[in-house]
Amino acid sequence: MESTEVTQLLGRVAQGDKVSENRLLELVYGELKRLATQAMRRERQDHTLQPSALVNEAYCRLAGTQRIPWENRRHFYATAAKLMRNILIDYSREHQAAKRGGPDQHKVEWSDDLLRVENSSATFLALDQALQRLAKIDARQAQIVELRFFGGLSVEETAATMNLSERTVKRDWMVARAWLEAELSRPAGEAHAVGA
Repeated sequence: MESTEVTQLLGRVAQGDKVSENRLLELVYGELKRLATQAMRRERQDHTLQPSALVNEAYCRLAGTQRIPWENRRHFYATAAKLMRNILIDYSREHQAAKRGGPDQHKVEWSDDLLRVENSSATFLALDQALQRLAKIDARQAQIVELRFFGGLSVEETAATMNLSERTVKRDWMVARAWLEAELSRPAGEAHAVGA
């Protein structure tokens, strides 16, 4: 079975086996491309990074010199989704810094299509900052948002990745979305205190 092979290969790759690294890439590339495509759907239309480049950059970071003790394939994909988010955030920061006038100080309206707005670099960064604040309050909710919103995982996939029930994922997703909506609707600089 492919998932068992992926888990075994992850263990070998963590030990530095280059042959296993090549086989692993063959097996996981399709799923990584799906994650990247989902993440890129929320990016601005004129983004210079393409899904295949995002996959390549994320995989290079995953297979880099720092060896990660992979628990299983779900751990690998969750880490990949987080890396892709970080890469896109870095690109958004660079794009925003290149614009005249610096970052916009506007309210952001939450929606599932949040990052399809014209000024998505500023919006993407505002969402990232709000998500970091949420992680300080409830790390599990923040991870669910990361996997669902940035990774494009379904409720079922998120539940399997995090080893939670689908009911828990749905509940936490609703609570996290409500919190993020309230947080993002505030003018910049007026974020409420953690735990408030």
